[in-house]
Amino acid sequence: MSFGIMAGTASASPLSDTVDDLLGTAYKYSGTTTRGFDCSGFTMYVFDQLGYDLPHTSKGQAAKGSWVAKSNLRAGDLVFFNTDGSGISHVGIYIGGGQFAHSANKYGVSINRLSDSYYAKRYVTARRIMGDEAYSELAN
Repeated sequence: MSFGIMAGTASASPLSDTVDDLLGTAYKYSGTTTRGFDCSGFTMYVFDQLGYDLPHTSKGQAAKGSWVAKSNLRAGDLVFFNTDGSGISHVGIYIGGGQFAHSANKYGVSINRLSDSYYAKRYVTARRIMGDEAYSELAN
């Protein structure tokens, strides 16, 4: 199943292929493998497949890369949310078209819209992990 990570494009990328392969994988607290992921385990795993090292916490991942405005998001950017009132507590991967992939405890690896009221209210920030050259090779 392909969700076309870059809205309107037919060609797949290493990023979209990796995320597509993981859709439907179960949620597992502290999970970092295809047997089950928590949110930061999912993003850590995807980026590891692309050659990037990320820590296994959403707060730790939020300290990586560079800040990016919500209006300038591109596929592969990490998006962060405050889902428990304590600051950054959830992370996903922006996939284009206003959507992001993440591992949520009820649904496992799935896709949601940033504009969904639950996530829109809890959005905190985004970080760009990949530089322009890597983006062209891995996510475009």
